[in-house]
Amino acid sequence: MSFKDFFIRPSSKKVAKDRLQLILIQDRAMLSPELLDKMKEDIIKVITKYVDVEISNIDLTITKTDDEDGGYPALVANIPIRKKSN
Repeated sequence: MSFKDFFIRPSSKKVAKDRLQLILIQDRAMLSPELLDKMKEDIIKVITKYVDVEISNIDLTITKTDDEDGGYPALVANIPIRKKSN
């Protein structure tokens, strides 16, 4: 990724396509937004036992794996860690 990539906005067609793919992936995984929120809460409880995390910046999403069979839903968590807990 180059510096100028930060200033290029994706086309509305691409954004709409990405959003539709996300909706379809979530539908196939049969995970409601409420269930994702509950999972996020549980994951935060467990992880904070071991490390100090930035709770406001946690991102939990459903995506599709790259697989020769067409891919499968995958849960991806981006959890910024401040430091190891004592």
